[in-house]
Amino acid sequence: MGLLQHDQVLLLLGAPGAGKGTQARFLAETLGVPHVASGDLLREHRERGTALGRAAQGYMDRGDLVPDDLVLDVIADRLDQPDATRGALLDGFPRTVAQAQALDARLDQRGGGVRMAVYIDVPTEALVDRLAGRWLCRGCQTSYHTEFNPPAVANACDVCGGELYQRPDDKREVVANRVAVYLSDTLPVIDRYASQGILHCVDGNRSIDAVQESLLEVVADPEPEAIAV
Repeated sequence: MGLLQHDQVLLLLGAPGAGKGTQARFLAETLGVPHVASGDLLREHRERGTALGRAAQGYMDRGDLVPDDLVLDVIADRLDQPDATRGALLDGFPRTVAQAQALDARLDQRGGGVRMAVYIDVPTEALVDRLAGRWLCRGCQTSYHTEFNPPAVANACDVCGGELYQRPDDKREVVANRVAVYLSDTLPVIDRYASQGILHCVDGNRSIDAVQESLLEVVADPEPEAIAV
């Protein structure tokens, strides 16, 4: 699909629990462009010991947010790689209006821009249910979900029989706050791309296959007026 050109990106947006990672990998493969996840890129640069990685390491080691300019440097470096000549799918950035403005400015400097933004929309309650249902085995760390992938025997791992537990950051009150923070920060970003006429909204409260079908429809015919949320 010839949707993108060099230094053009497709943004995939969605709250924690929306299934964005799974769909990003699928969509990037379908389009034949790299899946550019800002967090993964930062960790990769740190592990390789690059100049960008060394610059980011102090922030990451302290648990601080990496400055937007540095994230943009990492993204720009990725867009310079040979496999990105047909554009890229950007995942995990921007999350705020300030980041969106900075991304637009950087891509404009390079003669590119945001070609399309796709928002995977899932109701807040469903997001919390997805995230808060995860349990892990203390022995082998196999992951289960109370609704989507329950163990055969309650509170016991199917693989090793170990006890299942829930991480503190997967507890309902914690994930509810994570989702609320994301929506507070990112809904203005959604509105920004809607006002530019490049936003498409996909109902993410369906099966993985159904969401994938909708994403394919969007990228196959990106020109009609986008759907505002």
